[in-house]
Amino acid sequence: MEALRFAFFEVSYLLYPFSPINMNPESISLASISRVPDLIRSRHPLVHCLTNDVVKNFTANTLLAMQAAPAMVEHPTEAGEFAAIADAMLANVGTLIEEQIQAIRQAVSAANRARKPWVLDPVAAGAISLRTGFARELCGMNPTLIRGNASEIMALAGVSGKGRGVDSGNASDEAVDAAKRLSTSASCVVMVTGEVDYITDGNRLFGCMNGDILLTRVTGVGCAQGAIAAACLSVCEDPIEAALAAAVIIGIAGEKAAAISQRPGSFQIALLDELDSIDARTILEMGRIQAF
Repeated sequence: MEALRFAFFEVSYLLYPFSPINMNPESISLASISRVPDLIRSRHPLVHCLTNDVVKNFTANTLLAMQAAPAMVEHPTEAGEFAAIADAMLANVGTLIEEQIQAIRQAVSAANRARKPWVLDPVAAGAISLRTGFARELCGMNPTLIRGNASEIMALAGVSGKGRGVDSGNASDEAVDAAKRLSTSASCVVMVTGEVDYITDGNRLFGCMNGDILLTRVTGVGCAQGAIAAACLSVCEDPIEAALAAAVIIGIAGEKAAAISQRPGSFQIALLDELDSIDARTILEMGRIQAF
């Protein structure tokens, strides 16, 4: 079956070339999103992850499960050079030290020069001054996508929230207006995660209703979603579609994993297995998205 799946993809690529997905904004749908996993599996995008120490292993494994290629090149003298080589980059500020701050600055500048997409994950922005200031600095450096929980997005938009460390004290729908404001000021797509994931470019607004509560009980799932979003950006022309695809993919994988494993330890392994198996048919059958 695996050989047949890849053979079908190769034939469809010859008949309908896309590099990346070519579509107008009105064409975003489950049908278009359903193509993303096979695109990632076909192209094995190299994703440069400047991420936090707590989640590196899990982040790498989620990318590998989708057949993307993770790399964590962190030294400031190498990060910029590598970001220009990679297909996409993730800047996650979860466990900042001065050396990582310099590495992220170098990598972001190099990614921009090379016109490579990159994701900002402003972990715990609004809770602590150093990371909040640095995350706001990065918002001014042309991110392709900012992905955060409601309290983080509200903090970056200058709105008072109820964040407590990495946890959000606000529901995602409370941050929609802040997300639109941040999207406009940072000139990028913004993704607010929560019970419903909202994605906006300041004008368009989409929601993804997929997911399971167990996704919040495994360390690093949200951070890994940022890495998956970077992989999606490397194969999608429209960043709002890439963000929506990332939300749908990890949401469906979470639902399927929870149906098999009801405890967080086994759920973590099941989640990786479901990310490995998710395909177009599954997305078409289980995806729940809405345009507002």
